[in-house]
Amino acid sequence: MKTIGLIGGMSWESSSEYYRIINEEVKQRLGGLHSAKCILYSVDFEEIEICQRNGEWEKTARLLTDVARGLEAAGADFIVLCTNTMHKVADEIQAGIHIPLLHIADITAQQVLSKGMKVMGLLGTRYTMEQDFYKSRLETQGIRVLVPKEADRIIVNTVIYDELCLEQINDESRAKYERIIEDLIEQGADGIILGCTEIGILVKPEDSKVPLFDTTLIHAIGSVNYALD
Repeated sequence: MKTIGLIGGMSWESSSEYYRIINEEVKQRLGGLHSAKCILYSVDFEEIEICQRNGEWEKTARLLTDVARGLEAAGADFIVLCTNTMHKVADEIQAGIHIPLLHIADITAQQVLSKGMKVMGLLGTRYTMEQDFYKSRLETQGIRVLVPKEADRIIVNTVIYDELCLEQINDESRAKYERIIEDLIEQGADGIILGCTEIGILVKPEDSKVPLFDTTLIHAIGSVNYALD
């Protein structure tokens, strides 16, 4: 079994889901008292969010690369960055280490394509929905990406940072997400990518008429696949 290096804390709520899913999956597959070999470094999300807000992506790249190097030195065989948004600096992190980084968009694309789907609605932070670092990674693999209109992108982003990252689960916000998902379906989406690791805490499969692709679940299980390969 390979040792997984987890970069978490963005937010810690979703990172705890990674840890739970990974260990449950290993136990289910191997049985007995087996659990995952992993090393977790949890950052202070306040520092990261300030950099995001100020557009200081080079600073976050340096910070997260240092974390990845520390995990590599501690014995990790590969890196799992437990967040969608900070994959904006995934290439910089990968360039700074000697072990693989398991890219969340690549694992998600594989899952989407395995279901025979080609048109996906994407929900996430405004960075993920509006910038190309994530969408282009999907599009180069033959997936057409739809995002909500600007007013709805603001809603999606606000709920993530002002509620989900603070452990607040509101039925009113779930209803807003359901409406936004319905709008993406009307635009032609075959499925919806929950492209923020917190969204799966709020939105469940029964809240959508089309399949939901929860990137937290997909990435966590993908890391187990890689660790046990």
